[in-house]
Amino acid sequence: MSVLIRNGHVIYGEDFEIVKADVLIEGNRIAKVAKGINEGADTVIDAKGRVVSPAFVNLHTHSPMGLFRGLADDLPLMDWLQNHIWPREAKLTREYTKVGAYLGALEMIKSGTGTFLDMYFFMDAVAEVVEESGLRGYLSYGMIDLGDPEKTEKELKEALRTMEFIEKLNSDRVQFVFGPHAPYTCSIALLKEVRRLASEHNKLITIHVSETMAEIGQITERYGKSPVVLLDDIGFLGRDVIIAHGVWLDSRDIQILARNGVTVAHNPGSNMKLASGVMPLQKLLNAGVNIGLGTDGAASNNNLDMLDEMKLAALLHKVHNLDPTVADAETVFRMATLNGAKALGINAGAIKEGYLADIAIIDFNQPHLRPVNNVISHLVYSANGNDVETTIVNGEILMLDGEILTLDEEKVIAEAERVSEKLA
Repeated sequence: MSVLIRNGHVIYGEDFEIVKADVLIEGNRIAKVAKGINEGADTVIDAKGRVVSPAFVNLHTHSPMGLFRGLADDLPLMDWLQNHIWPREAKLTREYTKVGAYLGALEMIKSGTGTFLDMYFFMDAVAEVVEESGLRGYLSYGMIDLGDPEKTEKELKEALRTMEFIEKLNSDRVQFVFGPHAPYTCSIALLKEVRRLASEHNKLITIHVSETMAEIGQITERYGKSPVVLLDDIGFLGRDVIIAHGVWLDSRDIQILARNGVTVAHNPGSNMKLASGVMPLQKLLNAGVNIGLGTDGAASNNNLDMLDEMKLAALLHKVHNLDPTVADAETVFRMATLNGAKALGINAGAIKEGYLADIAIIDFNQPHLRPVNNVISHLVYSANGNDVETTIVNGEILMLDGEILTLDEEKVIAEAERVSEKLA
């Protein structure tokens, strides 16, 4: 299949150069970016007045949690988790989780996300949704053993079962990732075995680390060191590790992350809403740490809109540092595209010949995006997910002119309402 996108403002290459050009997609790759491409294509899209952007990479979320959107707002993290979210999650079935995954997939497609890194339960069901929706999903079963050896074995078994299920799908868009929940919910034994298995099977690892002051206190009291130092001491860290949050990091932690090539998935919306704190973005960037952007789950954000998340990231760090030059628009846009793709080891996050054809076309024919003085700035500070008109992943059109082509939008929303009533 081939797609030709004509007449757009194209964000070209790794340097995000803005060019008026056409983009030719052949199969799942970008074949050519140039003015006046005359080659025929199966589908031709007129992008006049639109911006042709790399699709966004959501580097940390819990996609089925849209079912809990708005049910436990304005609470600190541990109260939110222990007294509201975990009791509701105990009611989840595979069917309910799949309904939530459909809702999450729909929301991401409509707001221009092409790839996401997920951690939740019943991830075989989520994998089926990813395959059907056309998204690119990196999926981890969230392991929690709370120091119980019997639970350790059970959690590892479920993770391996999920890995086997995903690999049998034989899809280049659906990948398994090991996902121990966090150092405060996982035993050292579990963490060490995850590290061994990830190396053996050549899989990525994602884990929540240093999200709150309470977590730092808990780990320090238990082990006499920070979560990052703990993970380093047991040989857990590496270039295949993506830590979520990284809010409470000291200089030693940052040096360790940089030395090990660890990526940090920044979740400013969730961190602000739960009052967890502010990640030391500039210090991490100065140390050379790769930073991606994530929304976290829609129960603590409360959306999966990466355009919205970019604005939050840029504004948060400016006011926190009292410095308007921190978290400039291009840096934040890079976090939401190229940096996320780099963390996942995929040739995506940019519009350039040979890259995966993951593209969002954004309608700039609107008052809040005119005049087109600065495309990247407008995307970070002015746009939102509703401005996305077309989403293409792996060369396949998932949404065209606002119409979802791979999912039944009305059915997804109706099912989400039905299940939400059962979980409330």
